[in-house]
Amino acid sequence: MAFNSRLALALFAAFALMSIDVGLAARHLLQSTGQPSIPNLPKPNLPPLPTIPSLPQPNLPPLPSLPTVPTIPKVALPPLPTVTSIPNLPTIPTIPNIPSIPFLSPPPSTTSP
Repeated sequence: MAFNSRLALALFAAFALMSIDVGLAARHLLQSTGQPSIPNLPKPNLPPLPTIPSLPQPNLPPLPSLPTVPTIPKVALPPLPTVTSIPNLPTIPTIPNIPSIPFLSPPPSTTSP
């Protein structure tokens, strides 16, 4: 398993170093020579686009009117009762304090390190 990871690491390092050399060579070529000129290509002669015939406008009948919806009578609600005082909520009991356990150090070892 260790051989595979070492081989993968060696291949990764080799490819990384090769890409640096290729990048430097490409930059050197771009800086040493002028940019290549792109030749002028002939423009193609395209036929004219066909015209789209106009379509006749259809005569549509008018839309029928919607029937009227009867109005719903307003409902009168009785007044809300008034609250004179809010009842007291029950209190949550408190948790008693738990006594802490004193920290005892381990006994000294009999052997020296």
